Amino acid sequence: MLHLRVIASPEQSADVIDLLAAEPGVTHLVVLPGVARQPPGDLIQCDVVRESADRVLQELQRMGVDHTGGIAADDVELTVSAAADRAAERAPGSGADAVVWDEIAAKTGEQTELSGTYLVLIVVATMIAGIGVLLDQPILIVGAMVVGPEFGPLAALCVALLRRRWDVIGRSVLALTVGFIAAMAVTVLSTWALTAAGLVSREMLLAERPLTDFIWRPDALSWVVGLLAGVAGMLSLTSKKSGSLVGVLISVTTVPAAANVAVAAAYGVWDEAGGSALQLVINLCAIVLAGLLTLVVQQVWWWGLARRSRRPATG
Repeated sequence: MLHLRVIASPEQSADVIDLLAAEPGVTHLVVLPGVARQPPGDLIQCDVVRESADRVLQELQRMGVDHTGGIAADDVELTVSAAADRAAERAPGSGADAVVWDEIAAKTGEQTELSGTYLVLIVVATMIAGIGVLLDQPILIVGAMVVGPEFGPLAALCVALLRRRWDVIGRSVLALTVGFIAAMAVTVLSTWALTAAGLVSREMLLAERPLTDFIWRPDALSWVVGLLAGVAGMLSLTSKKSGSLVGVLISVTTVPAAANVAVAAAYGVWDEAGGSALQLVINLCAIVLAGLLTLVVQQVWWWGLARRSRRPATG
């Protein structure tokens, strides 16, 4: 359930109240006339179940409330109310499957910023994975997956492609491109430094690495893993179940491949660097494709559910 705070101009207030009062998924409607000062207007508050939230937000924006007033939404962690239970029963669909598109766009849009923190995290993750590649240590590979922050820009790219937000697409691609290039460049330098210190060697890369050699040997399963990662990532995001485990699943196909590119390039093993680069490109494309298709299916599903819920009852 979401808690909405709406500032409506005096001219729009009555229409907004009528809209919210008529929506089956809205409850706990409160109207405070004239209390808003910036921008001036009435403060209208309510709780809306997630199944109805997207429709309500779209209608409010269609009325222009976002231009003349303002709309804010917060998650409600706990609601003890029979009225809220009735609202959830009347709303079509399941709250666990509900998609609030404005919420997703806002959440992913924040993760496209090419910040210092983002760059440090992706560089550190790639360096850790590079050491894991040389030592053939899956534990270090998993540790790098946990640190990797690239899930944010990838998710933002999928959402932006669906909504045709070209500015967000540009920022997402920039964050991914600069992030991986910077991470691989620093990992090349760190590999040279560790080699000079006698901690690692070219022979470690050329040795048999049965636990991590999949990273630079792309095959049909690379597409399968990337597609599954994209589906899981998008579902976790839209269902508000995203967490570190989802980042691990996404990173399993990206950060280790980038690290292997860097380490192999540092030692001049170009066939392995090429294989890792292909693995990285395949999985990035598969993740974005699967994520976009997952969002399309969810959108079509909720459109159909909304149309059926508006049909008059028969019998």
